[in-house]
Amino acid sequence: MRKLSIILFLVYLINSIVCNSIDNEVENKNVDRTIDITSQLVKISYKITLDHKSKKPINNYVFVAPIDDCNNLSFISARDANKKEIKLTQSKTLTECSYSMTLSAGSLPTIYIETVYAKVLQPYPTEIVQGDRQLIRYFGNAYFYSPYKTLAQKTIVHLASKSVESFTQLKPSSQSDTQISYGPYENIAPNSKYEIVIHYENNTPFMTITRLERTIEVSHWGNVAVEETIDIIHSGALLKGSFSRYDYQKDSRSGPASIKSYKTILPASASGVYYRDTNGNISTSAMRVLKDSVELDLRPRFPLFGGWRTHYTIGYNVPSFEYLFHKGENYMLKMRVIDHVFDDMVVDELITKVILPEGCKNIKLIAPYAVDRMTDTLHYTYLDITGRPVITFRKTNLVENHINDFNVKYQFSRIMMLQEPLLVVVFLYLFFLLVIIWMRLDFSIIKDREQHVHKD
Repeated sequence: MRKLSIILFLVYLINSIVCNSIDNEVENKNVDRTIDITSQLVKISYKITLDHKSKKPINNYVFVAPIDDCNNLSFISARDANKKEIKLTQSKTLTECSYSMTLSAGSLPTIYIETVYAKVLQPYPTEIVQGDRQLIRYFGNAYFYSPYKTLAQKTIVHLASKSVESFTQLKPSSQSDTQISYGPYENIAPNSKYEIVIHYENNTPFMTITRLERTIEVSHWGNVAVEETIDIIHSGALLKGSFSRYDYQKDSRSGPASIKSYKTILPASASGVYYRDTNGNISTSAMRVLKDSVELDLRPRFPLFGGWRTHYTIGYNVPSFEYLFHKGENYMLKMRVIDHVFDDMVVDELITKVILPEGCKNIKLIAPYAVDRMTDTLHYTYLDITGRPVITFRKTNLVENHINDFNVKYQFSRIMMLQEPLLVVVFLYLFFLLVIIWMRLDFSIIKDREQHVHKD
């Protein structure tokens, strides 16, 4: 009972802090909201023009998301009128999560907010046969959910196709081709809700990476090796009934929601690329070397339907001089947390391992966002004595917006680079020494027998 009282007190304290940080005289003068549901992600962008009743400068603003939306929120960013990024401070309660931002003095009262939600769209029906279209339902709020009063707002929803089964018609609202408009609405009270449901056709790939293990092995001899082990599931409407390969190949319209191939983007300097699954190398895929990237057209051994999974490994090498920098004995590795696996990707869990050269010390990880740092381990390969340090970190609920660089700083003595060549020299020296000793030893018994006969 005492624990429950403490929890309730903390919730009340957090709510009080959030409420106290909200200036009731601040108003959303105008809100232009765009909801993009053309893929498996829900991307919502806001252009918010602020106003103060007393015409005072606005120093703080709070963006709020209901708890149901907060749990599916993968990414959020805010910028001011000059496109300068605004730092967000998150606080979470039992009913909502808030993002507080401090506005620079003298800045224009306009804020741009970008949000990306994963696993919000729901297949309906949840099961389809091979030739059926995939229908999706989107549940949202017709109003801009905000702790401030909104004087005027308008929402535009972008769809994946013109085929719309139904949508909530809150006047004024209209549909035109692949677009639904809601509003303008005026004088919306704070924290207002009005649920809208859009049921429409969406055959874009619904793929979820359930687990991605990324291993980066650093060598001071000029190479960085990257290998990724990926598990993918088709997270759209489940396939009902049997699969016919004959119908699938005969009719190009069969299986409109299935996934035949997708494009993975690698760094422009990637070389020695390989792509294999449990059966071995997959040679049906194609690779194109572009000016600023390497594009892989990955084609699994079988098309992916709803509920089907695939598991594969992809790897490549890049020159270390593009990603490894040093000054004296101080080194810094700068690489991506994750590559572009496919368009509008969703990653449930990412585990990144960085294998550094043997002898590194004072290792420091600098991540572009919050990650879970796991226990450091050691990795042993040939000619290793004490083992190579391995830095491991974990991140969940990632999207394309999380493609960013992380840094690993460490110290490494160049004398340690002589360790492996010296070990090779010592090994060869001992080997030839043993060969010489072996050749000089005489283990024959014929000579002894001849000497014995001669004495007789």
